Amino acid sequence: MNTETAIQRQSERELVSQILQRDPHAFRKLIVDHEKLVAHLVYKMIPVAADRRDIIQDVYIKVHNNLRQFRFQSKLSTWIGQITYNTCLHYLQKKRPILMESFFENADSSYTDYNMVQAASNETENRLFARELSQTIAQAVAQLSALYQTLIGLHYQQELSLQEISEITQLPEGTIKSYLFRARKQLKDILLKSQKREEL
Repeated sequence: MNTETAIQRQSERELVSQILQRDPHAFRKLIVDHEKLVAHLVYKMIPVAADRRDIIQDVYIKVHNNLRQFRFQSKLSTWIGQITYNTCLHYLQKKRPILMESFFENADSSYTDYNMVQAASNETENRLFARELSQTIAQAVAQLSALYQTLIGLHYQQELSLQEISEITQLPEGTIKSYLFRARKQLKDILLKSQKREEL
């Protein structure tokens, strides 16, 4: 564990300790620190806008109620992300099974050739891709399946590692690599078609 990680873990331990001692400001800090991650997952996974606020509230209730069980075996953000992801899946399974099917649409478990995925996932491309999430790309991302949108956002916008995404979604890292590769390919096709239409 490097120094930066050790400092972060210590900070998380102090924050959790303060929350367990019923410090309301500490829990508010936890919400502020993780609201982008929670909102990203909920807004990408739950298409019904009217349901999102209740789900976000449910997430933070679960976080608060289960905080004593958190053992610091992962980052606090990963644990909260996992609770959020599972809460969204449970909602889809229970309330809207048709939406549950659509969430995993076009996301079968077969793998793309590993060498292709590895080459396409190098750090240079990742940085360039993250830098280029302009309005045009955001519009293209919105045309992807909900699962692909979720993974793209976690990796490039929230800057989570494949391991962290795997811990949140319970998907194997190889599957995530494959999905990200396919998502990038679909984005490229969408952007090329858009460019051709503009040239007409």
